[in-house]
Amino acid sequence: MARFCILTIALLTVRPLLPAGAAERPNLIYILADDAGYGDFGCYGGTQLPTPNIDRMAAEG
Repeated sequence: MARFCILTIALLTVRPLLPAGAAERPNLIYILADDAGYGDFGCYGGTQLPTPNIDRMAAEG
């Protein structure tokens, strides 16, 4: 157990010293809708609800 604690502490202190992998972090958008599935959005073929902003974000990548 002591060996595990020492190893964990060593890894946690060395990690911030390593160079960063990517200079720019990716954007992440989380959409929470109560009763919508992926097929309800226009970018996935849905036609009943207009979702122009979500469709535009999907088209831009």
